Amino acid sequence: MDISGASAIVTGGASGIGAASARLLAKRGAKVVVADLQADKGEALAKEIGGAFCKVDVTNTDDIINAVEMAKSMGPVRVLVNSAGIGWAQRTVGKDGSYDSAANLDAFKKVIAINLIGSFDCIRIAATAMSTTEPLANGERGAIVNIASVAAFDGQIGQASYSASKGGVVGMTLPVARDLAAIGVRVNTVAPGLIDTPIYGDGENSEAFKANLQKGVLFPQRLGAPEELASMVIECITNSYMNAESIRVDGGIRMQPK
Repeated sequence: MDISGASAIVTGGASGIGAASARLLAKRGAKVVVADLQADKGEALAKEIGGAFCKVDVTNTDDIINAVEMAKSMGPVRVLVNSAGIGWAQRTVGKDGSYDSAANLDAFKKVIAINLIGSFDCIRIAATAMSTTEPLANGERGAIVNIASVAAFDGQIGQASYSASKGGVVGMTLPVARDLAAIGVRVNTVAPGLIDTPIYGDGENSEAFKANLQKGVLFPQRLGAPEELASMVIECITNSYMNAESIRVDGGIRMQPK
């Protein structure tokens, strides 16, 4: 699919995998809306790549509509990358046997609301805009890529909420792809392994922590670069025969229980 001159929305686009995807989309000629809560980073990136920034909380439908409308003003809407997400870790049952020490249910709901429901809300709004976009020669109107995680398949101790949210993203990929086939929109999901993003912080302690993490990676034994994930995102968008797939990009890691 040719995305030159088309518009693209990247949620969580101000940093990490989202930012790397936004840069590669811009290199391919797309007009990118960086949709994020981080205004300073988002505006700077949008200026760098010749795109636009829209402040978006993916749990707010009006924010999502604003981003899609901004994209429509820049070119035909053909791309959505769902990269916004948060993590949370807590054991299901506490150590003292009290009900109060059980896992925080509000935290569980928040992770699901952002990572899963927010992703679906972005899909339904962006796909609605895509449905009115003039189709390309083969009837194709657009492509959607969700960012999940290997935690969808082998979540670790304490990752119940995160794994449930990302597992939900993987689980909805096929049915949504089947649904959106009627309007010529493809849907794929990329499941990153351990990626070197700002989530790990900076400094000596951070580097020591990452060095320990990467021991579980099969080969190459290191954390992945955001650009390596973004490369797969772009392939899922531009390769018109990629549809309804969930693809691990993880260096062969299989996460241990802890």
